Amino acid sequence: MIASQSPSDSGQISFQNELLRKATHMGALVIPAGYYLLQLDRSTMLALMVPITCLMILIDISRLRRWAFWNRFASRLISPIVRGHENAGDFTGATYILTTVCLTVALYDKPIVIGALAFIIVGDTFAALIGRKVGRHKWFRGKSIEGSVACLFSCLIVAVLIPDIALYVSLLGAVVAAFVEALPLGIDDNVTVPILSGLAMTLADKIILTF
Repeated sequence: MIASQSPSDSGQISFQNELLRKATHMGALVIPAGYYLLQLDRSTMLALMVPITCLMILIDISRLRRWAFWNRFASRLISPIVRGHENAGDFTGATYILTTVCLTVALYDKPIVIGALAFIIVGDTFAALIGRKVGRHKWFRGKSIEGSVACLFSCLIVAVLIPDIALYVSLLGAVVAAFVEALPLGIDDNVTVPILSGLAMTLADKIILTF
């Protein structure tokens, strides 16, 4: 972010609201944690997450269409942490990540789902906060090298903690997650990071096991 710009000038929310947004984002760790600790199977997890995701999509639609539910109630809770591009007509990160939870659960084995979701939740949080606070050197789509390095290191720490998965597989997933988070792919990184890091971990696991 250019130093002379205010959050409203640059389309960003204030740093205080960014902290609130990322605290909410980190709260999403209850999803992979619950999947593991409650020993849920794939069908049960999808039965829980699909209705929650549909509800969030409806909330987002009410925001975009300015329905009474949004104007009278939901906007008071959510508006401060909605970014400029979301106000301009995009879905929120919550809708994207909840949709991606359903996709990753359907596509990948449980340890890989846990890792892929933890990478985007933790890595994106550190990338955004460090990038906003100390990021000076820009590269892809205005993101900072400092933020991307923070994303990488936080993902590597997460990789060491993921249960029931080979370390080389989770470390590969961490590197892919940080790389994808920085790339200008034109798709929300709440989608691309879990899907592509999960794919990389799945392929690595299957290929090595084959040999």
